[in-house]
Amino acid sequence: MEVDGGEFISSPIFKTVRFGGTVTNILDKFLQGDTNDYELLKHQLLDPDIKDAQIIRWLQEFRSCVTHLTKDFEQLVSVILRLPWLGRSQDVVEEYLAFLSNLVSAQTVYLRSCLSVTVSHFIPGRIVIKEGDVDISDSDDDDENLPRNFDLCHRALEIIARYVPSTSRFLMPILREKFPFINKSARTLECYMHNLLRITVAFPALRQEILELVIGKLLRLDVSLVMGGGGDWVSAPRSDIEDAEENAAQGADGNGQEEGLFDMDEDEENVTNSSRPPGVDVMAHASADRLDILMMVLLAYIKDLSYVKGTLELTLTKELYRDLIAVFDKLILPTHASCHVQYAIFYLCSFRLGLAEAFLEHLWKKMQSPSNPAVIRQTAAGYIGSFLARAKFLPLPTVKACLDLLVPWLHQYIDSQDAGSKAFCDVTLHGPFYATCQAVFYTLVFRHRQMVEGNLRKGLAYLQMLNFERIVMCQLNPLKVCLPAVTNMFAAITRKYQLVFCYTIIERNNRQMLSVVRSSLGGDSLTANANPLDSFFPFDPYLLKRSGKIIQPIYQVWEEVSMCDGDEAKRPAKKDSVTEEEDDFLRGESLQSEAVVGLTPGSYESHMRSPSSMGSSPIAFLQRPF
Repeated sequence: MEVDGGEFISSPIFKTVRFGGTVTNILDKFLQGDTNDYELLKHQLLDPDIKDAQIIRWLQEFRSCVTHLTKDFEQLVSVILRLPWLGRSQDVVEEYLAFLSNLVSAQTVYLRSCLSVTVSHFIPGRIVIKEGDVDISDSDDDDENLPRNFDLCHRALEIIARYVPSTSRFLMPILREKFPFINKSARTLECYMHNLLRITVAFPALRQEILELVIGKLLRLDVSLVMGGGGDWVSAPRSDIEDAEENAAQGADGNGQEEGLFDMDEDEENVTNSSRPPGVDVMAHASADRLDILMMVLLAYIKDLSYVKGTLELTLTKELYRDLIAVFDKLILPTHASCHVQYAIFYLCSFRLGLAEAFLEHLWKKMQSPSNPAVIRQTAAGYIGSFLARAKFLPLPTVKACLDLLVPWLHQYIDSQDAGSKAFCDVTLHGPFYATCQAVFYTLVFRHRQMVEGNLRKGLAYLQMLNFERIVMCQLNPLKVCLPAVTNMFAAITRKYQLVFCYTIIERNNRQMLSVVRSSLGGDSLTANANPLDSFFPFDPYLLKRSGKIIQPIYQVWEEVSMCDGDEAKRPAKKDSVTEEEDDFLRGESLQSEAVVGLTPGSYESHMRSPSSMGSSPIAFLQRPF
């Protein structure tokens, strides 16, 4: 039969003609030892200039013989799965997804490969520009099609799950494996984390595990412990972030970046900071800037999942709270001195008073249960005190209700020790007691004004009922163990209200050089240590700029106590810049186990300006542009 020349030219290319048979024939030849056509087939599929019509033809043929694609053809299937289907026409997309569904249905052995290839598209591609054999540029692809590509990847996962119910069991290990190294570009981390959280919408059973994965990575970044090439751990504590911001504000550091391990990574591009539009708050510290971006993603997720069309969806929010509190117990609570990640639960609790009260009750149970390790009980007490002091959304009745639990517990503890042989100052024996004392003192320092304002007589009667004098004067001597800044401010406030006079005890403790007995026999002691509990306040001021604007409206900053007598309570107000105040309740002290106690900046003058991502529905979160 003759074929018209014009018809031949205009007709789609049928790739199998050059092999003299169909794909099925090529597969049969391969099993018989003839690999020539098989290798040529792979070569054609890897052609970087392959056209849409060619991809469609190939996928149609592979769909027709999918039952032949056994484990023997693993290399070929790998090449097929990596065909460039994203960014192509809708016809290519639909044909690829149809092939995917046929493949996992007929050959479940390829389930993991299908999931792995799909998840690999959760981050932007790389654009490499070469001159000769040398790469002169390597950066993230700013493809405007990224939102569509991400949508298609999630659609692919849902299609796979439709045909293979056990998909979620195989998906989670791949999500862990594919998580980018923490020193990759902020955009890469942002895209991957966004897509991870989006998976929880289609796969709600995976939400707790995904939150655990995400928060674990954020905690690693938050405590700034990054494994170096030589296997050493490099620390970048809270003070490093403050120093970097101060240097950037003073113009001492030209590029606003800290020199450090991150600068050595090929993905640490200047575009991370310099390419952002004017007016966008950028952290001078590289790891802090990453964390700031990722915290924005996490907080947006929490808001968007909880609110539907601007209304709090209580059932969904409670489910999210349960998952988040499980991750809190497993990862956040045991992590010492994290600065920012714990604000995820702080933010969620601000949505409804019942959530905040449930969180406090959870911490209370942790603190008072003897079955928990002492360090966990002490940390839980620190969380209670910090939350009561700093959560602006907590009403005074809730604060007083917590004190009505904590203070009687302290009195009961004193009762149980007074007649015993261990009624002396010993952090090892009485750590939870001291941590709870500090939580109560810290709460009073921040909340005493609210307790007495409006009705001074009634407020003072309540404070007197707490009987602080007995706690302070007991043989366990809590003023000797609590942080000096907390002790001094508590002493000034209680003297002003004539609740208890602490200075005699403080002076006696000072004369003893703040030595703390650590042995039950009383034989060994430590030298001066201002923080024998090794305590920290988990809701100390939030340092990150962009996500900080979300936290600022619900956060209680430290207000100068001008009403208190005594120089101990008087500290001059101080500003680092025109727009940022110092929250200097503990200024000049260090929360490390040293002779001084530290505090961090945390008050922001600007009101919260919600980013476009906040306050939208879950659908809007899923479609957020990158």
